[in-house]
Amino acid sequence: MERKKMKVLLVQPPSPPNIIGEGIAFLAEPLALEIVAAGIPHHDVKILDMRIESNLKQELESFQPDVVGTTSYTPGVYMAQKVLQNVKAYNPEILTVIGGHHATVMPEDFNQEYIDAIVIGEGEITFKELVDAYENKTNFSKVDGIAFPQNGNLTFTQPRAPIENLDEISLPARHLVENYRKEYFRQTWRPVASLMTSRGCPYRCNFCALWKVAGGKYWTRSPESVVNEIANIKERYIELTDDNALHDVQRAERIYELIKERSIQKIYKLFARSNTVVKRPGIIEKWKEIGMELILIGFESFRDSELKDMNKATTVAINNEAIRILHENDVEIASYFIVNPNYEKEDFDVLAEYVEKMNLTQPGFTVLTPLPGTDLFYEKSDELITHNYELFDLI
Repeated sequence: MERKKMKVLLVQPPSPPNIIGEGIAFLAEPLALEIVAAGIPHHDVKILDMRIESNLKQELESFQPDVVGTTSYTPGVYMAQKVLQNVKAYNPEILTVIGGHHATVMPEDFNQEYIDAIVIGEGEITFKELVDAYENKTNFSKVDGIAFPQNGNLTFTQPRAPIENLDEISLPARHLVENYRKEYFRQTWRPVASLMTSRGCPYRCNFCALWKVAGGKYWTRSPESVVNEIANIKERYIELTDDNALHDVQRAERIYELIKERSIQKIYKLFARSNTVVKRPGIIEKWKEIGMELILIGFESFRDSELKDMNKATTVAINNEAIRILHENDVEIASYFIVNPNYEKEDFDVLAEYVEKMNLTQPGFTVLTPLPGTDLFYEKSDELITHNYELFDLI
């Protein structure tokens, strides 16, 4: 007997109305949803990107999904909640699921009657098991890595073990956003594709929750898997979503070699740390050769004392040397600095002088924000004057 397919609608929520940047300076494809979708190929899956088209009701009426899943980062909590609230209002029988970063660090924010399950941590295996459990009418308590509302409280299942071999994860179902692909961009790069080659971070910055979510670990895909995916990406421009793509230098070297061997012509943007650049200057030269044009680096401060307070594990001298190496290799730098709320005019003047002196032509500035899940959030919890998540946008 042929297995009955479940209809699964994955929704990228609209951007929060007051967020600066998304939709103006960039719009990244919903890579996480594409990867989750690829993990349930035996079901009928669609992706709706509500940043581009906001016709949720029309999609519900035409597709008639059995399951709707969405995702959320901190400033987008209310938009994600509204999506699932509207889904339940349309049909209470639809299974509603939320995942993503904020659901992982603050699941209690999704303890709502219109949400059936909260995915905590990596969602690829968890979501598949959750959909299968719903299809087979089995108890959700057997699915690791979720929480679900029960009698007004959240019931947590066993934690999901991390996926240590990232090659086991299905490649993104990019075809599900084919109609949107021309809309994804990063400044002048259009269209741009997103690529995940590693997860996690071994550092312990107090303003970042990534290392806590990943348990301080760093996992990678094999060079062969990465390059095979690159070769099949249609777009010329590719941005790596990794938080430190070059951390494993041997892997980065092998990716470089394979791209050269196959004569793949792409242009890359990636995130890196200044100490990674300084420790591995040779890899910068090699990646420039294969098309790396832009590196995004959080230098964070022009003062060693502030870097120490952030537990950044870098120094101003390291930052300066990284800038020199990148300039020497003609790699563009998108430099980011964190502005402390107690800055005076003199602090801004010194920061501006530093940016000009170091010839940083693409600087970005964010306000020190105690994001949920970070050490800083718990340190400053008594000082917070609002819990309106739309204001936790770093601006």
